[in-house]
Formats: sequence, structure tokens, C-alpha cells
Amino acid sequence: MNHHFHPLKNVFVVLALFTLGCGQDIGPNTPTKKPLQKTPPSHETQATLMQVVQTYEAVGTIRPETETLIEAQVTAKIQKIPVAPGNTVTKGEILIILDNRHLVSRLDQAKASHHGAVAAQKQAHQALMATKAGFKKAKSAYDRIRGFHAASAATEQQLEEAEATFLTAEAEVLRAKEALSAAKSQIRQTKEVVKEARIALGYAKLKAPESGEVLKKMAEAGDLALPGKPLLVLRTSRRLILEAYVREGLIGTIKLGDRLNVVLTTLSKSVTAEIKEIVPYADPKTRTFLVKATLPFVEGLFPGMYGKLLVPVETTQVVTLPQKAITRVGQLELVHVKVNETWQQRYVQTGDRLGDRVEVLTGLKPGEKVGY
Repeated sequence: MNHHFHPLKNVFVVLALFTLGCGQDIGPNTPTKKPLQKTPPSHETQATLMQVVQTYEAVGTIRPETETLIEAQVTAKIQKIPVAPGNTVTKGEILIILDNRHLVSRLDQAKASHHGAVAAQKQAHQALMATKAGFKKAKSAYDRIRGFHAASAATEQQLEEAEATFLTAEAEVLRAKEALSAAKSQIRQTKEVVKEARIALGYAKLKAPESGEVLKKMAEAGDLALPGKPLLVLRTSRRLILEAYVREGLIGTIKLGDRLNVVLTTLSKSVTAEIKEIVPYADPKTRTFLVKATLPFVEGLFPGMYGKLLVPVETTQVVTLPQKAITRVGQLELVHVKVNETWQQRYVQTGDRLGDRVEVLTGLKPGEKVGY
């Protein structure tokens, strides 16, 4: 059971009682002008002490447990956005279509370059075959002339000419091999360019990475999509969390896994949430820590709504009565108290509701009997 501080409320109620009592000598323990209750109450109860937990209200915002930003990977104009906030989408569903004409042109150019590289490789291969044949012929002639020269059947000039032809043919083979190697390298490069262009073309259709719900649309058809610029926000999990800011003096009282009460003011509901994350960094301006708590499913609860995390501060004892034992006359609160076998009306001041009971701030002591 949670108990909240109401210092201002206490001041205003005391001032009101003081104003109403001026000239009448009425205080919290003073009977009204008709102190006796002629007809005894039909029910009797007792003011009892109850242990309550005083709490600190950490204000926060409801957010999706998992939130995905949809961003473009390429620069292009948005052609169409076939989804809207609130739509449910499945994994792989198309969310945004970009103008892909320049991407198609880029892919066509890459393919053309690749085809040119393949043709150049064929030519380099044919040239290598031709130079190898020339080299083989030149080597055979050189070996024959060298044999003749050794037998004094060929002149020195003939040997030198055969050797020059052989060396030239050998150099041509080396150049042809280098040209073929360069052609193969060009093919590998153009293959990569084609692959990149094909991937870029695939980026023209932005698809849902997971099934979920569209939360926010941040662009329209005709806008320019840029890498890193969010276009859509998806909630890829039905679960919600509360992100609340807890003052630094209380952060040591919260641990991961703790289950704390959360007040959903808009829905007039209170639920129990589990602490799932405590960001280990204090905001130097507000001196608070960001705490995230997982919420149960609540009908009508949406991201962006307001909530309060109740952080326990200390346990105290308060005087309580059943709510039905208190009579309200305008802004005044009265009870019938048994004093020496007689019933008297007495002003009281109440605080928080504690289930079917209410906290009595002033006017009663523990053990006093009250009728209604």
C-alpha cells in the first residue's frame, strides 16, 4: 500500500478549519454545537494503526519496449508510403518505395562495364595464346641456330638475330600474361560494382525488419530520403515500458527486478511494473537517473502517455478508519466518537485512501471508537 506526501494539502485544510472555527472555538478535537448523538450509531468500529509506505513519484513517459527507426540506405525521392500510423505490418512487408530510376541506370552501367571487362579478358587470352605460339617458334629457331653456330654452320650475326627474336617473343608473352591478369582483376572489380548496384536497387524498397505496428510517419511522398534520416517508427513488440526519472538520492533504493507500483493518471489505474534497466548516468541538470520499468498489458495504454513510478521512501504508521465511517458536510469531515458512553461529533482531517479505509491525519487517536 502506497502513501504519498501532501504537505500543501495539509496546510490548506488547516487554514480552512481555522477560518471556519474563528469565533466558534472549534478545533479538531472540539465537538460541534450539538455534541451529543441522540440516536446511537447502528455500527461501531475503531481507529487503528496501519503500516503504509511513503513514496516518491517519479514522473515518466510510456514508450514501446522495442522501437525501430526505418531509415533509407540511399539518397532518393520517396515515391510512395503505403502504410500509416496504427497499421499492423508483417516482417518483410514493403513500408516505403523510393524512386529507383537512377539506381536502375547505375546497375545498367555496372553491367555494361562488366561485359566490357569480360570481352577484354577474352582478347587478352587470345593475345597470350598468340604470343606463346610466337615464343615457341622463336625459341625453336634460336635453339637450332645456336646448334649450327656451335658446328660453325651459322654466323655470329645469325645467332644474334635469332637470340633477339627469342627475347622479344619472351617479353611479349610476359606482357600478354600481365594484360590477362589485369583483365581478370577488372572483371572482379566490375562484379563487385554490379553487386553493389544491385544491392542499392534493393534499397529502393524499404521493408519491415520485424512484424509490428507503425507508430509514427515522419516523411511524405515527394520528400527526399537520406541515409540516417528517420522516415517511419515501428513498434516491434506489443509490450510497453515506463521511462521515469528518479532523483539521485533515491537511486540506491531501486534494484533490477524490483516490482513497483505505477500510476497511469490518464486511465485512472495503478499497475505493477518490473524494473528492467537503470541507466548508470545522472543528468547533471536535473540530478536524476533514467529508470525503465516493464508494464503489463493495459487496455487503452499507448506510447507517449503519462505515468508515475512510485519509489518507496520509508514505512510509517498512520491512523485509519473505514471510509463509510466518515461523514462529509461540504468540505468538512465529521465522525461520531464514543466518549464516556456518549457519542459526540468531531471534525477530522483525512489523507490518502488505503483500499476500503482512509488515513486520518488529525482528530482521532488509535483505539478510539467510531460509530456510523
